[in-house]
Amino acid sequence: MPDPIATLVLAGSRPGSDPLLTGTGLPSKALLPIAGRPMLAHVLAALEASPEIGPITVVAQDTAPLAGDPAIAAVARSVEWRDADGSIADAVRSALSDGDGPLFVTTADNVLLTPAMIAQFLAGATESDVAVGLVERRRVAAAGHSTQRTWLRFRGGAWSGANLFRLGGPQVLPLVEFWRGLEQNRKKGRKLIGAFGPALLLGAALRLIDIHAFADRVARRFGLRGTVVAMSAAEACIDADKPADLPVIEGILASRQASTSA
Repeated sequence: MPDPIATLVLAGSRPGSDPLLTGTGLPSKALLPIAGRPMLAHVLAALEASPEIGPITVVAQDTAPLAGDPAIAAVARSVEWRDADGSIADAVRSALSDGDGPLFVTTADNVLLTPAMIAQFLAGATESDVAVGLVERRRVAAAGHSTQRTWLRFRGGAWSGANLFRLGGPQVLPLVEFWRGLEQNRKKGRKLIGAFGPALLLGAALRLIDIHAFADRVARRFGLRGTVVAMSAAEACIDADKPADLPVIEGILASRQASTSA
C-alpha cells in the first residue's frame, strides 16, 4: 500500500457574494450546516477515517472561525490550518512547492465524500502525474438524483467533476499555472475545453474523442501523464454549490444514515 498522501482541503471563498450564505450571517461557506454539521466537518470526517490520507491542510482566507467551530474541531485532530489569499491555483501551487511528493486535493463543499470514494479515486490515480475524478451523467440519472451539474460532453458520455484531484508532485506546477487562467470559466464547459486549443475543442464538439483521450492529450502537452478516474458513486459529483443542492445532499445523507441504522 502506498504511503498516506498529503491532503489539501480548499475552504476559501470565491470573489463576490455566495447565495448559500445569504441571510445566514456566517463568514464562510465551509461553516454552513448541512444535516446538523458544518459542511467542512463532513469532509474532514471522511478524510480522518481514510487510511490512505496523511497530513491534512485546510486553506482559506481566514481559518480561525473554521478551527474554532466545535463540530469541526471534533474531527480535525491532525489538521494544519493555513491562511492564504489568492486563487485556488495559488493555494495548490503553494502546497506543491512546500513538499516533494504527491498531493491529494478536495474541497470543503464536497460534503458527500466518503472513505470508499477516496480509496477508489487514489487507487485509480496512482500511476499518473495528474488525475481527476469524474462522474458520467448516465450514472447520476440512473441513481435518480435531481441535480444540475456542469457537464463536459465527449464521445461516449458527458462528465461532471467530483472535486477530487491527485497531483504527482512539483512537476505539475506548469499545469497549475495554466489552470490559474481557467478558473473563471470552470462552470463553462465549452470554454474550458476550448482553452486547450481548437483541435481538442473540435474533437470534443464532434464527439471524436472520449474523456480519457482528452485528459491524456492535455497532460502530454505539459510532459505529464494524465488520468481520469471514473467514479462509481453517482453522488460523487454533487457538491454544495447552490441552494438547490442542499436538499439533494441532505436526502442522500439521510438515506445513508437509514441504511447504517438498518
